[in-house]
Amino acid sequence: MPTSTMPAPECLLSVEGVCKRFGGLAALEDVTLSVNEGEIFGLIGPNGAGKTTLFNCMTGLYSVTSGAVRLAGEAVQNRKPHEVVKRGFARTFQNIRLFANMTALENVMVGRHVRSHATVIGAILRCRRTREEETAIRARAHELMEYVGLGHKVRALAGHLAYGEQRRLEIARALATNPKLLALDEPVAGMNPAERQQMADLFRRLREDGRTLLLIEHDVKLVMGLCDRVAVLDYGRKIAEGAPAEVRKDPAVIAAYLGGAT
Repeated sequence: MPTSTMPAPECLLSVEGVCKRFGGLAALEDVTLSVNEGEIFGLIGPNGAGKTTLFNCMTGLYSVTSGAVRLAGEAVQNRKPHEVVKRGFARTFQNIRLFANMTALENVMVGRHVRSHATVIGAILRCRRTREEETAIRARAHELMEYVGLGHKVRALAGHLAYGEQRRLEIARALATNPKLLALDEPVAGMNPAERQQMADLFRRLREDGRTLLLIEHDVKLVMGLCDRVAVLDYGRKIAEGAPAEVRKDPAVIAAYLGGAT
């Protein structure tokens, strides 16, 4: 009998030979990696390895010196951040960037507005189409607040939420942009073990629901237990990429980052 074969995973994000220089300093040197649809991909490395610089190059905060970043086959390098978001690449930041004096719900609604079609005139005149769209945006924001476990906090000011709740609110706001790829920069930094477990459960749920995640994280145990594949940067270069079980045994990774504590 013929044997059935599983289809090869489809590449969603490809980073192709990306270099980034700040004057004479090479922060990234010929970095190449790929993220497949429906997986959680981890990016790790010691402090100063270039992880956040690479994130910033992917999402439009930095221009690349050379190389390409493609999302679903479309080049997104050197585009403005809002253009990258519209093409389906959303991110959170290492330092929380919420609108502290707006409600939690309003923060999520802000994220959803990137997909709105209302014009300035429509917003001023409050025409029917604008009102209907605003109602839909509010409804979707409520759904996402429930999804991340903050349904009971919709009226709370974002700045009054607990630290872990603010992290989840950032994820809800990013999800409101309807991303093809969700990039998270150290999303469990500063959390206690219970909060970290809640976030890990949320990430798994996102993957089960068909989302693709790209994760920068210093918590090696979390990354190795959560991610489908991992890439390791050191001094701006990729030194390993593959399944966690393979990466954790790589001598270069052990020397550069894990220090033998696997």
